[in-house]
Amino acid sequence: MIKNPLNDNDFGKRDKRGHWSPFKKLTVNPVYLYPFHPFKFIFNLIMNKFKSIWDYIFYITVIVSWLFLTPSFDTMKNFEISWISFILFRNLIFIILLCGFFHLRLYTFKMQGNAFKYNPKPLDKNNSNFFLNNQLIDNIFYTLFWGVPIWSTYEIITLWAFANNTITYVSWELHPIYCCVLFLFVADIQSLHFYLVHRLLHWKPLYKYVHKIHHRNVNTGAWSGLSFHPLEHLLFFSGVFIFWLVPCHPLIPMWFLFWSAFAPHGGHSGYDIVLFKNGKYIRGGDYNHHLHHKYFECNYSGAGTSILDKIFGTFHDGSNEATIAFRKKAKSKKYL
Repeated sequence: MIKNPLNDNDFGKRDKRGHWSPFKKLTVNPVYLYPFHPFKFIFNLIMNKFKSIWDYIFYITVIVSWLFLTPSFDTMKNFEISWISFILFRNLIFIILLCGFFHLRLYTFKMQGNAFKYNPKPLDKNNSNFFLNNQLIDNIFYTLFWGVPIWSTYEIITLWAFANNTITYVSWELHPIYCCVLFLFVADIQSLHFYLVHRLLHWKPLYKYVHKIHHRNVNTGAWSGLSFHPLEHLLFFSGVFIFWLVPCHPLIPMWFLFWSAFAPHGGHSGYDIVLFKNGKYIRGGDYNHHLHHKYFECNYSGAGTSILDKIFGTFHDGSNEATIAFRKKAKSKKYL
């Protein structure tokens, strides 16, 4: 285990079951929306796109993928196994590297023990709710055998449509400002789409037969982010259809799909931060979404659009008062 001067007791507390939570309550985002301060709101919204090292890693990954790891339009005019399998393999490698980083560091080698881990329990290895009774195997199966192929299928069809002029192509060289603005706000578009899909998935019939597969992961791990029923994958990535209608450069829908595929994994890692030596760390989990897995009926939106939960009375700020209120609410509905 690495030596790091950061102590999770200085940043949060553990309850009698050993569950860690940060001292600071969650804030409603985006800030400056209510009361509305337009300049501060726009400035903060833009700066949030460059806050985390993960933002830069994901930006670089999708841009490099478009420039060097995506076949030419001439190649993609016809569906051929060579370029289709290349994109599928490329995306599999990306997810294996991303999830592998979190899992090997945090769960296999346990390089920081339970420091900053929300739930102190290990991943389930003998639980009949999971495929082969093993949470890790279950999560890997749903991610690699359903999640990545469905993501890749959306990407393949979208690129084929661009290659055949079925989707309106906008040149980055001729319209750089339009393309840059659209690129920057893809994550916000994805967050709004995620919220709508997520609320739909908590409709009882869909929850029982579809979304429940994801919610078996109360104690989430590095591979839990895309551990969905295939129908949920179809809905989750379907926001790319927005860019079939909105004229854009192909990099824009690619970025939507990449962001959708990458962002959930850190947020489901189970750890608030990932520690390195000499006090260095990077953001890991998303306490906002951890509370959703813990209490089910709250925080349907991503942390960046939590104002939607605030508006509809489903925002949990991490306080004891909010926990008591949501526990009472949960008792009136049966999901499990």
